[in-house]
Amino acid sequence: MEANIEGKVVVITGASSGLGEATARYLSERGAKVVLGARRAERIQSLAADLVSKGGQAVAVVTDVTRHEDVKALVDTAVQTFGRVDVLINNAGLMPHSPLERLKIDDWDRTIDVNIKGVLYGIAAALPHMKDQKSGHIINVSSVAGRTVRPGSAVYAATKSAVLMISEGLRQEVKPYGLRTTVISPGAVATDLPGSITEPDVAGFVSKFYEEIAIPAESFARAVAFAISQPPEVDINEILFRPTRQEG
Repeated sequence: MEANIEGKVVVITGASSGLGEATARYLSERGAKVVLGARRAERIQSLAADLVSKGGQAVAVVTDVTRHEDVKALVDTAVQTFGRVDVLINNAGLMPHSPLERLKIDDWDRTIDVNIKGVLYGIAAALPHMKDQKSGHIINVSSVAGRTVRPGSAVYAATKSAVLMISEGLRQEVKPYGLRTTVISPGAVATDLPGSITEPDVAGFVSKFYEEIAIPAESFARAVAFAISQPPEVDINEILFRPTRQEG
């Protein structure tokens, strides 16, 4: 079910918790070499050490995805350490919901910088290596919010919709190089994402919603493994999933 994972070099942004951490653990257990990027140095270094102690191969690189040079250094470290980069997972993200009328401009800027520019910087860092290799797989994380918008989620939904469009454009452009692309759109998954909401009333509502229906982060890791494990001629372009109980 999950062949073609062992030995692959996988770079993961936002790897210090949530989807990124769960995916790093899941893939490492199946023999992948993981390169972990996140801002929280202690968290990713501890995660890397834990994976190594269990027989895995892991490297941690402090990375702020809003800085192109950081993301480039992350991917370059993968190549310098393991000789190549097989998979890039652009996972880092923020979700500071708020009604537009509250004018949370700093939140808007941070959301755009992380959710859109962070993905573009990841592509910019990995694509030259993958073109040279004539192989590689770029996985971008969108959201069910990329397909629908609700009051308070306009900016977040717009960024996740942008990830869908960037991913589809990338899919078409990289065909001459034999590269694969996947965009994964989760629903409510148990992560720290609601913690990025700065408005207390909105944070309370979203946290309650997540507490009631969110599914484990390993559900995302299994989706990643499914996409990666396909034979080279199979390109899984989109995965959309949500808790069975989630309506929207």
